[in-house]
Amino acid sequence: MTGVVRVLRWLAWMGTTAAGLALLSQPVGTQNQLAMSLAAMAAMAGLWLVFDGPRTRFVFLAMGSLVVLRYILWRVTDTLPSPGDPVSFGFGLLLLLCELYCVFILFVSLIINAEPLRRPPPAALPAADLPSVDVFVPSYNEDAEILAMTLAAARQMNYSPEKLTVWLLDDGGTDQKCADPDPEKAQAARDRRAALQALCRDLDARYLTRARNEHAKAGNLNNGLASATGDLVLVLDADHVPFRSLLAETVGYFAEDPKLFLVQTPHAFLNPDPIERNLKTFERMPSENEMFYAVTQAGLDKWNGSFFCGSAALLRRTALDEAGGFAGITITEDCETAFELHSRGWTSAYVDKPLIAGLQPDTLADFIGQRSRWCQGMFQILLLKNPALQRGLKPIQKLAYLSSMTFWFFPVPRLVFMFAPLLHIFFDLKIFVASVDESIAYTATYIVINLMMQNYVYGKFRWPFVSELYEYVQGLYLSKAIVSVIWSPRKPTFNVTNKGATLDHDHLSALSLPFFAVYGLLLTGCVVAAWRYLFEPGVTNLMLVVGLWNLFNLLTAGAALGVCAERRQLERTPSLPITRRGQLTLGGRAVDVAIERVSAEACTVRMPAAFLAPGAGHRPVPGTLTVVPVAGARPAGALPVVLGPVTRSGADAVCRLAFGTLRPQDYVALAGLMYGDAEAMRRFQLRRRRHKDLFTGTLQFVWWGFSEPVRALRYALAGERRPMPVEASEVGPVYDEPVRDAVPPQPVDLPLAPLARPTLPIRTQAHASAQPQPQAHAQAATRAETEDDGDWVRLMLDFENDRALAARGRRTDAA
Repeated sequence: MTGVVRVLRWLAWMGTTAAGLALLSQPVGTQNQLAMSLAAMAAMAGLWLVFDGPRTRFVFLAMGSLVVLRYILWRVTDTLPSPGDPVSFGFGLLLLLCELYCVFILFVSLIINAEPLRRPPPAALPAADLPSVDVFVPSYNEDAEILAMTLAAARQMNYSPEKLTVWLLDDGGTDQKCADPDPEKAQAARDRRAALQALCRDLDARYLTRARNEHAKAGNLNNGLASATGDLVLVLDADHVPFRSLLAETVGYFAEDPKLFLVQTPHAFLNPDPIERNLKTFERMPSENEMFYAVTQAGLDKWNGSFFCGSAALLRRTALDEAGGFAGITITEDCETAFELHSRGWTSAYVDKPLIAGLQPDTLADFIGQRSRWCQGMFQILLLKNPALQRGLKPIQKLAYLSSMTFWFFPVPRLVFMFAPLLHIFFDLKIFVASVDESIAYTATYIVINLMMQNYVYGKFRWPFVSELYEYVQGLYLSKAIVSVIWSPRKPTFNVTNKGATLDHDHLSALSLPFFAVYGLLLTGCVVAAWRYLFEPGVTNLMLVVGLWNLFNLLTAGAALGVCAERRQLERTPSLPITRRGQLTLGGRAVDVAIERVSAEACTVRMPAAFLAPGAGHRPVPGTLTVVPVAGARPAGALPVVLGPVTRSGADAVCRLAFGTLRPQDYVALAGLMYGDAEAMRRFQLRRRRHKDLFTGTLQFVWWGFSEPVRALRYALAGERRPMPVEASEVGPVYDEPVRDAVPPQPVDLPLAPLARPTLPIRTQAHASAQPQPQAHAQAATRAETEDDGDWVRLMLDFENDRALAARGRRTDAA
């Protein structure tokens, strides 16, 4: 019976589609077309505002699709220039093909993303039934501090320790690099190998390298497979730090489906990409990748098409062995591996919950380099392993892979749309044959309805016109990458993306020159279009329409200039807002604190202001921070901290605690603090996912288009102004310089006010295992209390003297 109902449903859909296409093919006048399009807009707006649910979603998208198809039919049949004018016809045909490509991508995305799959959590497995897991952390040139954080967090994941093995796969210390003909490079590789081997010993991880750097990341991962024996493999990029719950949230899916080869989780980032940082949107606008992971990957998952993204993913070892390991023919080994395993009948799953936190490229040059590799790799798969011809894939899977690969053709239509109006403005070419009335009835309504559909589906994850901005910023450079890979599909090589760059001053990107040139060209086009429309005889209203098109392109290019104007970093290391508790110990006294934000360098804590003396934060004070572990986690050691600036806010005081140089064991405590609770990253993302409507989104885009060129010009005129180094003052000696010996630094300032009641210090394991006799204990406590009180008075007097001297110095300077 179920099968009969399914057949009847498909017949109904096919009949409705046929009737709709027949209706679309009927000729109508321009005024009737405008009325139909406006009626569709009104109906869609009503559905959007009043109704909700899957059926409403399908009706909304179906109505918009009918208008889009009607526009395309009109474009193909009525708007091409005459072949008798080969120049205009050629450019007009190119423009039409680019529009057809965009409509193809639109419809495929609507099909894929019409009803994204939201998977329920897997059932928890008994500890005895858990599969063994090998964690692969491939590395090439990353700093030891980045690797230490990732390895420490991987070891602390909520999983049976005897079934969890963490591997550092080091491609920066291979035998090939250690034997480099350049003595300096060879010594650096040997030093790196020795340092990372020691790091792995301290963090209970295994170090593994290989003889030669062959087949890039895929070769490194396959070398790890040769030594590992686990049932599952978790792949983490060197800068992708896992949250404690990653394995607990994902491993259970493999028990539910024996043919499951992949569980992919989203890539979440702590730092903004260049567009987010330079336009100052990171705290309020969803990142570019969030639309892909929150909508597209979930949509692909419904059709068994979600694919491996290179990191934050679990893979079944038997499936990898069947395929011969990680694929390495192209430079995107992740998607290629999933492509091969899907064609062999394996299934995949996507878990839409951020369970890692990574780093994005900081500079525009590194961002473009990363996207060029992705673009070339996807084109390699398209050219060398065409999904349309791949056996074993279902039709919907072929369509899904084709959409993911052909998406990267976007630089060509984006640049065509940017420069097309200039052909009419400068050379009077008619590449789009239509009257002003027809342009309004067909083109304008198509654009509005297209924006409505995109905002309806992606509004929480992508602001209006931001996709166009990202495409243009990448398009100027990715077009060259597309040509090179089409010319020689096997030529592209794997390049490691640089991350963690330091931006200590405002400056223009080294890639900014083409963006200035395009902006100048489009600005000239706007001036010429306005002059011709206002003063040149015989120019029709078509010039006004084309001029408005060029103005939109100018706004896009203006916003892109803001992307090229690189702002300095406000944080040396990215931070994450968290909600944790801890105990801060300074001067032998402990205070309960709320930890609100943390990075690899420092954290921000909140405490009652009454606990701090008036001059707290005047000078650095060393201490320790002990973090209350999350439920089920093992307690970690205390973190060494130095009290920095203090900001008072009513009854609270907000303090910055710097970590300074950390030992390997300190990264265990820091990883537990920063990555113990995955909900911290989820809360941060959800706070940015507020729907941006078309009106306010358009206003924001227009503001960028007008304001950002001014900032870019200011940077260009200022030149390379690097911050001047601060020279040490020679007015007087420095009395609080730390003693350079093996003795730990002692407090030089006492930031805590006298307490009305005693605060007990934290009991450590050593205290618990070595209890003194009661009488001796009482005598020691009395003696320590007396010494502490003496120190308290002495340090308070020192502080008051320092403050008095500082005030006297200010009065002298004023005089």
